[in-house]
Amino acid sequence: MNVGRGQRAERRLAAILAADVAGYSRLMGADEEGTLAALKEIRAELGDPKIAEHRGRIVKTTGDGMLVEFASVVDAVRFAVEVQRAMAERNADVEPHRRLEFRIGINLGDIISDDNDIYGDGVNVAARLEALAEPGGICVSGTVHDHVRDKLDVAFDDMGEQQVKNIARPVHVYRIHIDAGIAPAKAPLALPDKPSLAVLPFQNMSGDAEQEYFADGIVEDITTAVARLPWLFVIARNSSFTYKGRAVDVKQVGRELGVRYVLEGSVRKAANRVRITGQLIDTMTGSHIWADRFDGALDDIFELQDQVASSVAGAIEPKLRGAEIERAARKPTESLDAYDFYLRGLALAHKWMLDTNNEAIRLLRSALAIDPAYAPAAALIGWCRMVHSNQDWGPFAPGEIAEALDLARRVIETGKEDPDALWMAGYSLVYFGGDHATGLRVIERSLMLNPNSALAWSASGWANVHWGRHGPACEGFMRALRLSPVDPVAHLFKGGLALAHMAAGRFDEAMEWVDQALSEQPRLVFATRIKLTLCGHLGRSAEAREFLGRLLELQPGLTIARYRAFAAPFVAPATIAIYAEGLRKAGLPEE
Repeated sequence: MNVGRGQRAERRLAAILAADVAGYSRLMGADEEGTLAALKEIRAELGDPKIAEHRGRIVKTTGDGMLVEFASVVDAVRFAVEVQRAMAERNADVEPHRRLEFRIGINLGDIISDDNDIYGDGVNVAARLEALAEPGGICVSGTVHDHVRDKLDVAFDDMGEQQVKNIARPVHVYRIHIDAGIAPAKAPLALPDKPSLAVLPFQNMSGDAEQEYFADGIVEDITTAVARLPWLFVIARNSSFTYKGRAVDVKQVGRELGVRYVLEGSVRKAANRVRITGQLIDTMTGSHIWADRFDGALDDIFELQDQVASSVAGAIEPKLRGAEIERAARKPTESLDAYDFYLRGLALAHKWMLDTNNEAIRLLRSALAIDPAYAPAAALIGWCRMVHSNQDWGPFAPGEIAEALDLARRVIETGKEDPDALWMAGYSLVYFGGDHATGLRVIERSLMLNPNSALAWSASGWANVHWGRHGPACEGFMRALRLSPVDPVAHLFKGGLALAHMAAGRFDEAMEWVDQALSEQPRLVFATRIKLTLCGHLGRSAEAREFLGRLLELQPGLTIARYRAFAAPFVAPATIAIYAEGLRKAGLPEE
């Protein structure tokens, strides 16, 4: 930048579009002159005229890409969609390895302009969105989505929050459907053969954003309490929470989640008092079945939650009206300070980023310092350690794995009636201790207590697949997907299905599932490793080269020997052999 002393840089709000050619180096290596000629032709016949038509300005170009500024975000998205659709038509008769395909990212943000160039986080985010886009695809930020979703005839897939390089905060990312206008409506999920319920996020009425975690924690506990009823089908918390902060149509929620009833409400916390309101709605008719309000002291918060859950149960099934939910032998700690620490840690643990993972562990240790027998906090520390290992965030400090195993064993003794603590502890025994038999017994105990837990079914799937039991593994993952069909961590269920099919030798089915997982979470390490292995087995050499680069970016210095050492404690030898053969064929070094 060239801003003189005393001069103020020009700032403005703009839509920024970043585009590049997928696989550019490979294309140039195969046919340098042909690739350059094709790029010039596309720009002259398609790119430049479309930019002018939509009132854009080319800021700069590189060998394989460009940065374009638009005054209107609607114009930017319309331009991107028209270009990608036109490119799809051009490529229809071109061999896949010779196609020129663009990746496009669009952001709306504040920029700094100087000497005909633009700078700032708004530009950086657009570039990161471009990197997340698939060849021929478009990724946009949440801000762009919010501005254009009701103005353009396009459909979006929510990819959730993504942590991107050199951007401090996660970016909410959406992928645009290119092959159609509005995507065809999904067929409604069939209703289960018993009453079904989704508990939506409650509105925080405290006037304090810091209390958001408290309202979310209340809903989680109500969901868990209701889910323990064996006659009731309850959608998992993660799928229900995809509606957080959105104005919802309960009929649409019913269709998307496959439930007959929705519970919504609010939480107001002031001083030592709390008020919980709730209303139960029939998603078929939109009519209110039940509404109530519960006031009490924070000292009685768990009793209030049980009252809400019991009332919902009675409203859904009149013959069970007045029935109380069986209280677990061990309730969450009566120390609200410890409970606060746990809720804050839980919120951070869901983010799957190194810094938030470490902060979650610190908060959970604080909870255990207050109540050493608090099973959920102890179990969640083991889960955080597993995420750290799985994402290959670096070596553990001495004693951290031993601590995770020790905490898991303590949970099994002290948290015998807490289903969430049990499945996390059971999976820690599998992952860090290689004790598949004991770990599965603990997870099965969790499922006996709460058969509606998608995450417990997923843990069952992972424990079975690591043990080489492919059938039960697939069953666990499929149950998880049905219980939580729009879960933000559904990529874990789909990645697990990919591994189960791969370990069983069903490589084509495995590829379908791993592609779904990576479309939702492109930087998922284990899924990228599965993808590369499958490319090796299926002889997809071009894709293998691409995903070998991606995997080595995520896991620098990875070799087959290093993978064997990582997997040996808990992955079945036959599965490791399938990995090793596929990775070798895909070009990963042996040593």
